[in-house]
Amino acid sequence: MKRGRLRVYLGAAPGVGKTYAMLGEGRRACERGRDVVVGFVETHGRSRTAALLEGLEVIPRKTLVYRGATFAELDVDAVIARAPKAALIDELAHTNVPGSKNVKRWQDIDDILDAGIDVISTVNIQHLESVNDVVREITGIPQRETVPDEVVRRADQIELVDMSPEALRRRLAHGNVYAPEKVDAALSNYFRVGNLTALRELALLWVAGKVDEQLDRYRADHGIDSTWEARERVVVALTGGPEGDTLVRRAARVAARTKGADLLAVHVTSADGLDGGDPANLARQRALVESMGGTYHQVVGDDIPRALLDFAGGVNATQLVLGASRRGRFAQMFSRGVGVETTALSGSIDVHLVTHEEAKKGRRHPERSRAALTRKRRLAGWVVAVAGLPLLTAALAPLRGVLSLPTEILLFLSLVIGIALIGGTWPAITAAVGGFLLLNRFFTPPLYTWTIEDPENLLALVVFVLMATAVSAIVDLAARRSREMARARADAATLSTLAGHVLRGEAALSSLLGRLRETFALDSVTLLERVGEPTLDDQFEGDAWRIIATSGSAPCTTPAAADTDVTISDRLVLAARGRLLDASDRRVLEAFAAEAAVALRQERLQREAEQAKPLAEADRMRTALLAAVSHDLRTPLSAAKAAVESLRSHDVDWSAEDREELLATADESLARLDRLVENLLDMSRLQAGALGISLQPLAPEEVVPHAIDDLGPLRDRVEGDIPADLPEILADPALLERVLVNLMSNAVRYSPPAQQVLVTASWHDDQVEIRVIDRGPGIPPEAYERVFLPFQRLGDRDNGTGVGLGLALSRGLTEAMGGALVPEETPGGGLTMIIRMPINSGR
Repeated sequence: MKRGRLRVYLGAAPGVGKTYAMLGEGRRACERGRDVVVGFVETHGRSRTAALLEGLEVIPRKTLVYRGATFAELDVDAVIARAPKAALIDELAHTNVPGSKNVKRWQDIDDILDAGIDVISTVNIQHLESVNDVVREITGIPQRETVPDEVVRRADQIELVDMSPEALRRRLAHGNVYAPEKVDAALSNYFRVGNLTALRELALLWVAGKVDEQLDRYRADHGIDSTWEARERVVVALTGGPEGDTLVRRAARVAARTKGADLLAVHVTSADGLDGGDPANLARQRALVESMGGTYHQVVGDDIPRALLDFAGGVNATQLVLGASRRGRFAQMFSRGVGVETTALSGSIDVHLVTHEEAKKGRRHPERSRAALTRKRRLAGWVVAVAGLPLLTAALAPLRGVLSLPTEILLFLSLVIGIALIGGTWPAITAAVGGFLLLNRFFTPPLYTWTIEDPENLLALVVFVLMATAVSAIVDLAARRSREMARARADAATLSTLAGHVLRGEAALSSLLGRLRETFALDSVTLLERVGEPTLDDQFEGDAWRIIATSGSAPCTTPAAADTDVTISDRLVLAARGRLLDASDRRVLEAFAAEAAVALRQERLQREAEQAKPLAEADRMRTALLAAVSHDLRTPLSAAKAAVESLRSHDVDWSAEDREELLATADESLARLDRLVENLLDMSRLQAGALGISLQPLAPEEVVPHAIDDLGPLRDRVEGDIPADLPEILADPALLERVLVNLMSNAVRYSPPAQQVLVTASWHDDQVEIRVIDRGPGIPPEAYERVFLPFQRLGDRDNGTGVGLGLALSRGLTEAMGGALVPEETPGGGLTMIIRMPINSGR
């Protein structure tokens, strides 16, 4: 059977119109004659959404009983048995009640799709697994119901239901999303403009990524290599030279001209890995690219223009930024250069050739200006050349009649090759020229003259010189390559150590500098920062610099005091003391320096984040307080005011029972308001450390009954079972009673109507444990600590459960008395709050 097709309506937040759009599509399909049924739709009391259900066939829901409550879920078997062409099933991320066929609704939908039925469903961006932690950071509310991204990604069609934050808040304010009593809290918390804007951006970016995947798949399936300018992507090519900083900034400006353009940097290294750029420059430029919101890439290729264009085509780039050639005029006569060659082959990709200060200065290779061999080997080569040629000539002179000229030439060629192996190119070339002269003088007729009679002998000698020179150059190149490979291997090992340092999370500056000091066997390595503005002589002034981090003994206090220093930026210098480093080691040192700058920046950002965290928490608390108090003050005040105004009214003749009921309403509302004010005041005293506490010996069996009596009408829902033989505890009677009242009223609120809340106590070691046990829905273990945060109610499902201070205040009061308040799961379901108080040691 052919699998059904899945269509998903994705929204940024509740209320944007996903269910409305899904039902609208269902009605249009019915009008076209398609067999469509409603498998499960949740209207949330929205009249306009409910109106769209009229005329559609609704599959009855399956009822399940769990913990004494009845729930309605999607009836998968009924939908499959009905076998419609399409089914409308709301809330893709919904978690089914235990006892259902599947744990998640998306698994139910998968079964329906397998039956060949098309499904139209809905989901919010906050329910996608990949962005769950981001949403928690934005809104402060974790989403317990999530769906794997892959489930949504493999949908045949995804449609974004978009709405501006202002429009959604207007819908909310008009009562089109939630009931009126929930609007104020929703607007002040989850539905703030900042939250909605961030969630909207997440939804747009997620859908854009899905569109990119579809576009890439379509181009790959249809073999389309040309660039489609659906989105600007600017690629900047980096050689590892100093001009890279200029190119990155220029490319960033090009990308900034188009909203949403991508910036990518690429470095092409040769297949042998020997002709790469300066790692210090590349490390610095990579950090620069990433600081501008771009990404860094590295590809391997011997044909640089082709490698650049292959990469640009692979990422669907629209523009390519290259630096003007650094080669001189003479070199450009023999080769057009990477820029010109890339432009000729670019096709539909725009190529920008950017001039810079390094243009036409030639490519400088500090290491190649040196000989490939050591000085000792070069000196040995000269000695062999000077001494070996006369000795070979003297050895071959008596054999002139025995050996032919070609043999003598081969013997001289062997000596030249040996000299090339020992001393390199120049001793070998000199030996080749000297051998030519000696062969001409002593072995080519006429002897002992510089004349050559036979042209064939002249040709042989000329070929000898050319071959000797070519072989010498090849041998020297091989020696140079071998030396470069050894250096590259050493640099790679060093940089691998640096990469491992980063991957293992050892980002502390002291650790990084310590590894640098060990790598190069230095006495000390110090990161210096300039204190004020740069001056001409501040390299020598100790007051102009401060030590940020150091490793080793005798740290440098100024750049001038270092044996080797690397300027990272206008304000940062890495100073090393112990020995002078050669150019190749300095390149790796510069890579370490760039990483040290990144580590310093990360440390400072983390420090700033830690400093800003209390301010953000205070702001969050203030916002939550205003939102919660605005509602919780309004409700009892409104009720009390209405009751008093009714009693004062002369238009109605109230009966005695009505007057008693109105007075009871006013009394209850004012008592609730009094408790709220007391909780707020006590919470502020706790946070300020100004709460007065009077500890004294107490008998648990005396304080618990008083707390139960204070519950008022709720006292009948609580059952106390306190043994009389418990030892006395040390506590403040009033505060402990407040704690118990808060816990018991909270337990009653969440317990099923037919279940009693049980209060027990027991004695363990030097503590007495008072347990408040309910049989409610309970709290998942991962949320135990969160429920003790001020102004938090697990789930925030309604605004009738108080300001959310009860548990926070209870824990604060308990700890202020020297005790502890901890939750644990009630066996069989529910929550048990345990008050642990110390035994009176003076008993």
